Amino acid sequence: MPPKSAPDEPARGRGRGRGRGGSDRGSGRGGSGERGRGRAGSPGRGSSPGRGGPPPPAGGGPPPRGAPRGGPRGGPPFRGAPPPAGPPAQRRTLIAAAHVQATGVKRPGHGTAGRAVDIITNHFPADVDQGIIYHYDVVILPEKPLPMARNFEIINNLQTQVEPELFVRPGAYDGRKNIYMAFELPFENGSREFVVPMGPPPSPGEATRGGRGPLEYRVRLTHVASINPEVLQRFLRGEQSSDNTVSTAITALNVVVRMGPNLRYPFNVRSFFTDSETKDIGGGIVLWRGYFQSVRPAIGRILINVDISTGTMYMPGELIDLALAVLGRPGNPNALAPRQGLPDRERVRLQRFITGIKITTSHGQRDAGRRPRPRVVRALSKAGARDLTFELENGQNITVADYFRGVLARPLRFPDVICAELPSGALIPLELCKVPPGQIMRKQVPFDKTSSVLEFATKKPQDRLASICNGLGVLDYGRSEYVRQFGMTVSEEPLRTQARIINAPTLRYHQSSKQPSAKPRDGAWNLIEKRMFSPSQVPNWMLVIYERQQRFNEQAANQMATDFARGCEAVGIKINPQPGLIKWESGQGNIGHQLRMAGTECQRRSGSLPDLVVVVLPDGGNDIYSAVKHFGDVSTGVVTQCLKSSKCFRARPQYYANVTLKLNVKLGGINAVPEPRDVEFLTDSANPTIVMGADVMHPAPGSTDRPSFTSLVGSVDTSGVRYVSTMAVQTTRKEIIEAMESMVTYVLTQFKGATKKFPKRILFYRDGVSEGQFATVLEEELPLIRSACVKLGINPTITLIVVGKRHHVRFFPTSQSECDKSGNCFAGTVVDSDVVNPVEFDFYLLSHGGILGTSRPAHYNVLLDENKFTADGLQSLSYALCHVYARATRSVSIPAPVYYADIVCSRAKHHYDPQQGLDLSMSETATNTTEAVNTLERFRQAFRPAHERIRRLMYFC
Repeated sequence: MPPKSAPDEPARGRGRGRGRGGSDRGSGRGGSGERGRGRAGSPGRGSSPGRGGPPPPAGGGPPPRGAPRGGPRGGPPFRGAPPPAGPPAQRRTLIAAAHVQATGVKRPGHGTAGRAVDIITNHFPADVDQGIIYHYDVVILPEKPLPMARNFEIINNLQTQVEPELFVRPGAYDGRKNIYMAFELPFENGSREFVVPMGPPPSPGEATRGGRGPLEYRVRLTHVASINPEVLQRFLRGEQSSDNTVSTAITALNVVVRMGPNLRYPFNVRSFFTDSETKDIGGGIVLWRGYFQSVRPAIGRILINVDISTGTMYMPGELIDLALAVLGRPGNPNALAPRQGLPDRERVRLQRFITGIKITTSHGQRDAGRRPRPRVVRALSKAGARDLTFELENGQNITVADYFRGVLARPLRFPDVICAELPSGALIPLELCKVPPGQIMRKQVPFDKTSSVLEFATKKPQDRLASICNGLGVLDYGRSEYVRQFGMTVSEEPLRTQARIINAPTLRYHQSSKQPSAKPRDGAWNLIEKRMFSPSQVPNWMLVIYERQQRFNEQAANQMATDFARGCEAVGIKINPQPGLIKWESGQGNIGHQLRMAGTECQRRSGSLPDLVVVVLPDGGNDIYSAVKHFGDVSTGVVTQCLKSSKCFRARPQYYANVTLKLNVKLGGINAVPEPRDVEFLTDSANPTIVMGADVMHPAPGSTDRPSFTSLVGSVDTSGVRYVSTMAVQTTRKEIIEAMESMVTYVLTQFKGATKKFPKRILFYRDGVSEGQFATVLEEELPLIRSACVKLGINPTITLIVVGKRHHVRFFPTSQSECDKSGNCFAGTVVDSDVVNPVEFDFYLLSHGGILGTSRPAHYNVLLDENKFTADGLQSLSYALCHVYARATRSVSIPAPVYYADIVCSRAKHHYDPQQGLDLSMSETATNTTEAVNTLERFRQAFRPAHERIRRLMYFC
């Protein structure tokens, strides 16, 4: 069997802290997340990207092979989707008027290359009434942070109970500072204040009035603006620049469609969740099915993007049961008793999970006859109720257990169990606390639960489309009083449009190979009878084994070493057939010291230090893995390759072929290069071109004292396949890269060292920037890029593209003959009409074959283009760069430089000495600003860059 990818090292968590609602396994990046088959044709000479020149001819791809294919595995094809019969879909294209301004680049034209194909998208056309929308500012007094759910209750009470005659047509509220009305409120001087009686607030904590909080609020509404929808219509027709009026109109429509669900269901920004489909995944977490909706401007019309999403909820019921589920000790309440052996580290872990959760209690006279009000858990006590004392108003000291004996007229069932501490300082025994249903867990999902979340979120394309269409019944736009009041009507049929399947590049291997080239087919190819384009050399290497010798004995080690060497030789890597040393070590010791001593012993036996250290890890050896990578990447600069014992024990040749994909580039080799005619923009010797990729990784949700990490990779050849990288630490959760100037200077200098020339063109792919930050990237990051060039005395032309995956756009095939084996659209599917921005240069590209679930296309937004790309040219080049990812013989979901930048960021944890005990995975918030600043500075000071010996290599593979 041909190698498919190289998943030979332990999985590492990203810890990004970014919302992932609705993610599917089939839309993940690389390796096992993108297996499957796609559709790829053979590119002609006219399809190469470049500056200027005619676009490639339409219909460049070959027709589908063979007879119509069957639907996806498991179940009938396209269940719930609209029937494919009917006239072919028409593309809506638009070039904005000359006077219209854009945040980035105005669309230069629409692509024509490739084979046209009809697809279905998860967009629903909407019509908007031409009536004026009135925007009011909302101030709720006393001004103190309240949960959005409470704010919604206050404004809903104002409209339905306090002033129903004034608000005869209810306004749409965003939960914070804005409300939009379909008619003008009769206010003198444009403002009015209302008194809104309310019950106790659900979560500000134990506030004034004996812990009850205010019983009434004052709400001040002030007219801000009147929005004429005609401005939005002009923008959709390409006759109007996107200004504040346009963005406010789109925001208002989003608030309108979300208002109804936000009043009825738990919600999280743009998604809301229902308990109609749930799954308990253990650990105190229950998954709820949700629905995402977003109003999007498109060519000539408004669309509503609807998708399914997944909400992680706290398990409802008794808090003590939730706590036991988190600890994995259900049914054993005394496991929560310090007197009976609850370790403090487990209490801290539980506290991290529970902090911020809302609970209700029903004890005592204070709540008699009144619905229990939710209160927030701030911490967990270090001792049980029997051992905790506090002072009563009369000065008497009493234990918590004795106090509640009097309140309840009975003793506590579990007096040794810890207590929940509220913001007021009150201590409540866990057995008296209940967790209301529908509480969203706004923290990072534990690593061991990730696969369960993915399994729940994953839906095959036909099932996902059916679920989206069924979700319209939940959204119920037709009966929503808010949607009706603003004159909106939404189609019940998803949008059908025309896409194109563009050609994949041809990949070249070593000329001595029996098959010196590969043509990707359905997004994949293989290494059969192929040798690496530029194979590396391994004169001396050693094998260090951290698996128990009883499970991985000497015979297994020798066989593994032989098979590993054979795998290298099969692809052209020159390697000593026998390691200079085979040694077993314990994972309980100092890993770095062990490897140094092994290297010294290897030198004594073989006469030289090892060029490569191969490490066999036990299952679950992530800590060992991190220590090994710190030893190689940071401390010594020696190339390391980790293998799992369960995978490499008696492994087949395919496994070692997968390993060599990573190993060869780590050692300075090149696996394959695209045919020069397919990437002429890069191979033009008269215009040396560097390709860069940049990314930012943020700490886990809720963390304020862990740093963010930034990375930049840059090509150092003329084919866009070899890259160098650099990384930096910066302010927590800052998206703009602070060290951009020094990073760009470094990669430009490396390009000059490798090619003997500075580049005349820069192709820069930026990952992970939201649409609202496009202008900031141009204002802050672009000047830093230019400044680096000026310091080096060069003035290259720059094309800057943001590549996004955090969106909910999906494509669905319309027939069985137009899908791959996973039921997804073919690799190479590109859309730059209908669902794209009416003014900006953007497109969607599905560049990888599917596996499980529904594949997610990448969204490309061009912010700057001094190289004057055609639409076809940039789409073709971006697609080609999705095929040069070294770790797999398949195309991936985003261009390789962006993917590499992402990997470099995720390896940041290996740049800290394991002996220092700094934990990047913790997500608790510092108790004060000074503590957060001090902790962040410790992480800055402890960070170490990659060792100079390997910084010029693709060690991150």
